[in-house]
Formats: sequence, structure tokens, C-alpha cells
Amino acid sequence: MTLIKSLLASLCLAMLLCASAVAQETAAPAPDRSATGGAQTLEDILARQKGLKIDDSFRRQATGDPLARPGVDALGTLGGASDPELWRALRYGTAEITASTSTPGATLLVQDGGMAWLEFRAGPLRKWGGNALLIVLVLLGVFYVLRRRIMIEAGPAGITIERFKPVERFGHWLLAGSFILLGITGLISLFGRIGLLPWMGPKGFSVLAIASKWIHNNVSWAFMLGLVLVFVMWVFHNLPSRHDITWLLKGGGLFSKHSHPPAKKFNAGQKIIFWSVILMGASISVSGLALLFPFQINIFDSTFHHLNDLGVPGWIGLSPLPTELTPHQEMQFAQAWHAIMAFAMMCVILAHIYIGSIGMEGAFDAMGDGQVDLNWAKEHHSLWVAEVQAKAAAPDTRSPGSTAPAE
Repeated sequence: MTLIKSLLASLCLAMLLCASAVAQETAAPAPDRSATGGAQTLEDILARQKGLKIDDSFRRQATGDPLARPGVDALGTLGGASDPELWRALRYGTAEITASTSTPGATLLVQDGGMAWLEFRAGPLRKWGGNALLIVLVLLGVFYVLRRRIMIEAGPAGITIERFKPVERFGHWLLAGSFILLGITGLISLFGRIGLLPWMGPKGFSVLAIASKWIHNNVSWAFMLGLVLVFVMWVFHNLPSRHDITWLLKGGGLFSKHSHPPAKKFNAGQKIIFWSVILMGASISVSGLALLFPFQINIFDSTFHHLNDLGVPGWIGLSPLPTELTPHQEMQFAQAWHAIMAFAMMCVILAHIYIGSIGMEGAFDAMGDGQVDLNWAKEHHSLWVAEVQAKAAAPDTRSPGSTAPAE
């Protein structure tokens, strides 16, 4: 359970960082507005240009008087509200707006959060996400140079044992294949304008972007199905056990020879991969559904309420998270969180792909045809091999003529 709690804590911290990156702003000192009769000052304007948070109640409440009558003198009011007051009412959601549709957000004409989200997406998200992927690739390259390929130390036995059944391999490849497509199309959506548009031109990139969007939206269902299948089939085998501590202390035998710790069907490293995929994949799925069905699934308003009630933002020095979100802000948070979790999961999957392909001899066979070399299995999953062999050697106590199930 410690492993699961750690992963949940990491997800909670990531959500807080996402919220702070998109919504938190440094507070600006309150200026003296006595000289302007309570209206905004030059300091207010400069603070907003710097992205600082200001007390804008003096503007939020200055939306005119609907009961005011036109004045009779030259300097009298021209009506209930001037144009600036009307725009302020639109911006702060106090104007009476009638729309031909009743969909959420239909009457929201001015929305402040758009620029913060756009700047986060074009700046920190691209920078941190892209750098994270590059760092993982570099680390894997360095590890390969230093450790080389992890070989079967006893050499291939020439005898195989069934590692995964066809239905297990189907679930794995459904999840893996869909995630690869989602990752590629997601990266095209995020980096395409700066990386592909100048090279392909507007027409070529337009075709690619539209196709990527269609693939991303529709392959997402295969990803969610694969996630459910993998969870149902393997959750029992991925529960933490005492053997995981030994495996972690020895680094799984990945950093030295002749030091393979005992493990059951899944070792501690694979369990970390499993729970990372399940938790992050579920989070990606929920936020993705919110994006597929705009304004229908709102998850951040209530989540921020609960985090604030627990005092979680204060643990890392943040102010309370915003809880009165517009439908558009919900969508912006969903998109930002969706991308953050996707980058984190891609980093984990890159390490998984490395070990399952060029990083370890015999590892790919487990998901290739389901059969692995017996010596490979004994070195990396000795306890699981002992269980399978003991079960196969047990006498068949069923009625004569019956057939023992294949392992």
C-alpha cells in the first residue's frame, strides 16, 4: 500500500503544480487609489501587464446603475451604464445576457483565464514536457552505454514457459498501441505549429493536424478499454509484497550481474510501471472525457474545494486554489492536466519500452508470442517459475479422463 500511497501523493502534488502554474498569480501590493477617486491607477495597469494579481473589486463593482436616468446638464450621465461599465459587467459576469442556446458557457462573452492557459501551454508545458522526454531518452542512452544489454547469464535454456496468455497479450498491445498513437498525435497537436508547420507549410500541416485530432479522439476509446482489461487481469499480481523491498534494495539486478532478486509474476519495477499506468491512465481518461464532451464533465471545481478544505495548497506554500471556475476554465484546467499526465506517462513508458526491447535479452518474447526462455524466467521471476512448476507437477485429483488445464 505504501507504493500506491506514494503514487497518489505524486498525482496530488502534480495537480497542485498544474493549478498553480495555470491559475496562481503573485499578488501585487495594493496601490493608493485616493487620488483617482477609487478608479484604477498606473500601478494597477502595470501590475496587470506583468501578470500580477490585484484587488480588482474597484472595477468589478463599477458596472453602472441600471436605474440611472439621462441627465439634463451637459456633464450629466447619458444612461444607466457607459461602454466601459458595460464591458466590465461582461468581463465579471454581472451583465444580463440572453443567448439562443442553453449550453453551459453560452453567455460567457469575456473570459480572463484564456491568456494564462495559452501562455502555460506555449511556455512551461512545452518546455518542461519536452525536456522531460529528452532527459529520459538521454538517461536511457547513458544506461545502455554503461550497462549494455542485460543478457541471460546462464544462457538460453532452449526450453520455454508460457508467460502471458493470448488475452493478456491482446490487452497489453491494445493499451500500448493506442497509447503510442495518442502520444504521437498529442505531440503533433502541442509542438506541430512550431516544429512542423514551418517545414510542411500550412496546407500540409492542416491535413496532418486534422488527421491527428481525429485519430486522437477516436483511439482514446481503445486506450480506455485496454486500461480496464489490463487492470482486471493483473491487479491481483501487482499488489505489493515483502519481496518488493528486496528487489528495490538490489535495484532489480539491473545495475550488476549475478544479483537477480526473487520475484513473482511481476517484480517491484513492473508493479511501479503498472500502478503508474493505471493511475495516470485513469486521470488522463477522465480529463480526456471532459475534453471530448465540453462543459459536461467538471472535475476541478470540486477537487480544488476538497484540497483547500484539507489545507493541501498551504503544505507547499500556495494560496488557496480557485473554486469558482467558469466552464471555460474547467476546460483549460482539464487540457493542462491531461497534457501533464500524458508527459509523465510517456516518460514511464519510454523506460518500459527500453527494458522490454533492446535493454534486456528475452524480455520482448513475453509479449511477443507469450513464451519466455526458462533460464530468463528463473533469473527474473524465480518465485513465479516455482509456483508454475509446482502447480504443473501436482497430481491431478479430478475424475479419470479429464484433462489438466494448460499453464
